[in-house]
Amino acid sequence: MISSSTLRVPLRMRLVNLRFWIRACILVVASSTLFTFIVLLPCRTINTVDVRDLQISSQALPESQQHHTENIASNRINEYNNSPVRKKPRTGDSKSKNRNSVDTSNHQHLEDLIANIDQRPQSVRYKEIECLINGDYSIVGRREGSEVYLPFSFVSKYFEVEGSIASYDGYERFEWHHSNARIHKPVPYRHDGPFMSFAHYSVENRDRVKYFSGTEGVPISTQWDSQGYFYPIQIAQFGLSHYSKNLTEQDPNVLVVDNGEGEGSKWRAEDSASSTSVIYDSTRHSNVIEFKSQAGKPSYGHGVSVSINERSLPVLSFDLLMFRNSTITVVMQTEESGIVNLHYTSHIEECTHRGSNVFYGIGPAYKWRTITRDLITDLRKGMNYKEKQPKTKKKSRTTKILKIFLQGKGRIDNITLSSSNHMNQFFDAADWLVRHQDEKGGWPIMVNRNVDSDMDELKANWYSAMAQGQAISTLVRAYERTKIQGYLNSALRAIELYKVPSSEGGVQARFMDKYTWYEEYPTNPSSFVLNGFIYSLIGLYDLKSSTSQEEGREAARLFQDGMRSLKALLPMFDTGSGSIYDLRHVTLGKAPNLARWDYHATHISQLQLIATIDSDPLFQRTVDRWIGYIKGKRAKHN
Repeated sequence: MISSSTLRVPLRMRLVNLRFWIRACILVVASSTLFTFIVLLPCRTINTVDVRDLQISSQALPESQQHHTENIASNRINEYNNSPVRKKPRTGDSKSKNRNSVDTSNHQHLEDLIANIDQRPQSVRYKEIECLINGDYSIVGRREGSEVYLPFSFVSKYFEVEGSIASYDGYERFEWHHSNARIHKPVPYRHDGPFMSFAHYSVENRDRVKYFSGTEGVPISTQWDSQGYFYPIQIAQFGLSHYSKNLTEQDPNVLVVDNGEGEGSKWRAEDSASSTSVIYDSTRHSNVIEFKSQAGKPSYGHGVSVSINERSLPVLSFDLLMFRNSTITVVMQTEESGIVNLHYTSHIEECTHRGSNVFYGIGPAYKWRTITRDLITDLRKGMNYKEKQPKTKKKSRTTKILKIFLQGKGRIDNITLSSSNHMNQFFDAADWLVRHQDEKGGWPIMVNRNVDSDMDELKANWYSAMAQGQAISTLVRAYERTKIQGYLNSALRAIELYKVPSSEGGVQARFMDKYTWYEEYPTNPSSFVLNGFIYSLIGLYDLKSSTSQEEGREAARLFQDGMRSLKALLPMFDTGSGSIYDLRHVTLGKAPNLARWDYHATHISQLQLIATIDSDPLFQRTVDRWIGYIKGKRAKHN
């Protein structure tokens, strides 16, 4: 027989176990509830909340962003209120409440958000929609209520606009540009000052520049002939850009490698047959470095060398008297190709590339001459690099100049490395123009040019008024800088072709047999290109401003004839939304040749210059209107 005390012990244990399980169940339920409130419901709330539920303290935002955030909130609220998909009234909409401001008093409590979940209308969501373009083809867009959004990649090409996402001031924005034209602030023009906005030009960086001639120091163009040729317009622009940069940039940093005046030799003989010495040169009236070594192919272990180890000074300049079979080699270290050797040889062969060696023939120098080379440009053009050269002064940071070798026999002086040497490069261009001007006073263009299929092809050796004008502007500045009469004489001879009709090999055309026009392309029928004509006028203005009244009389007459034509015909180049490149739509009776935005910007810059030398209000009115076109403004329609 079992006693009652024996039965009570198991029963007590069962009750204890039951209480334990009840407590465990309560804990599980409580934990699940807490998890739901803390994690799941906030996530659901975040996914469905609209902008009017966001209550952000202004103290959490930068001061510059508070106004931006308030505008976004206001715009989103207005879009929501006007949306046709809105079905339910929002609690509190009928109350007088300022929705254009962000509540900064308190953060919305979690309980309030949860309580309002079921009362909030569904957020407006995107959905794809087919967009039929002019009944011709379809693209996929997105619809949000009554609004339809098209991909900007389509909009950009269709309307020829630009845009990109930019991130600054702590948030992202999309920046829309109606054009890629950049207009620089005009300054009063002087014939000896900067040329328009050419200080911002980089002829070296143009893809159509094949390389820079070793013998001439000016660009070789591939604009209309892949073999390369000397293009007078490009050479003049090269000179004018460096002249302008010299006036607008800070003084360059310069490292003097050797000028023959220091004590002791910096040069190391690479073999027993090589040596350097400092001697007095009677033609220069100063000490120079004379070098001697065995003649032969450029190679290590021969000649004399000096260590450089420089990254930030890429422009090499030196005065040279060098005989045949001699070479100046610059050893460079690059990220792209490792060690590369730039060889400037006494041969006349132009740029060649073999492995890690680039050769530029600078020719023998039996008389002293100054040579200036942009090593980064020579390296990039010689190695045929595809990447574009940066326009900042950090362009040489990835390239290191290690050594300079001298081999053969010659004399050298004033060896420098600098961040720029604009005036030497300017005079390379000016001197080329003096040497290559022909008996007619022009610089013939040595390639065929087909401007339009309905115009006669221009055969090699044709002249351009734009080339004549920009050459004159270059030569006038060289004269003003040096007072060397040869520069001015060359500029004076250049105006002769302005007087010769284009049908007879000159550059002068007549519009409706009434208005004189100087042709960039002397085509048949005439093309009347605007930008080339204005450049030709600027050249005439520079020349008449640099000479006496008697000496500049003919330039002044040609200039006034051209200005009369410009004032009469300028409105014909206005489309109401942009400008026109030429008047072939008049002479050929075909569609207008609309100016690209970069040419439109050139037209504006030219007219800004003209407005500083001629007070006719036509020019400033046209400038203001054409600047408006860049921002999407249009002329009124009927």
